[in-house]
Amino acid sequence: MRLLLDTHVFIWWLTDDRRLGRPAREALTDTASVVHVSAATCWEIAIKASLGRLRLEGIDLEEEIPANGFVELPMTARHALRAGGLPKHHADPFDRMLAAQAQLEELTLVTHDRALARYGVEVLAT
Repeated sequence: MRLLLDTHVFIWWLTDDRRLGRPAREALTDTASVVHVSAATCWEIAIKASLGRLRLEGIDLEEEIPANGFVELPMTARHALRAGGLPKHHADPFDRMLAAQAQLEELTLVTHDRALARYGVEVLAT
């Protein structure tokens, strides 16, 4: 399975949050899965942390991606153009970026936000 983690899923994984359900955990730990973390996710987390809305003390996101066997997914101009052209089903520009990346890279989006399926991407619910 080729997966892309929504921001909250990456946070839940890093903090061992019980909201990350069994099907998602199994998919993330399956040795056949390739799990991607978008640069958009790191950007969103950094913004939330700078605003005091999120605390991940002692967690180095850049190191955690490979340490967990995940693959960093950069944002490209192609991704940005697709995200900018998506309908506004979702007001969050980070979620639209993840939807665009999932579309273009043919990834399954692991998320608790079922509204993202409206973008025509495969979703694995948490």
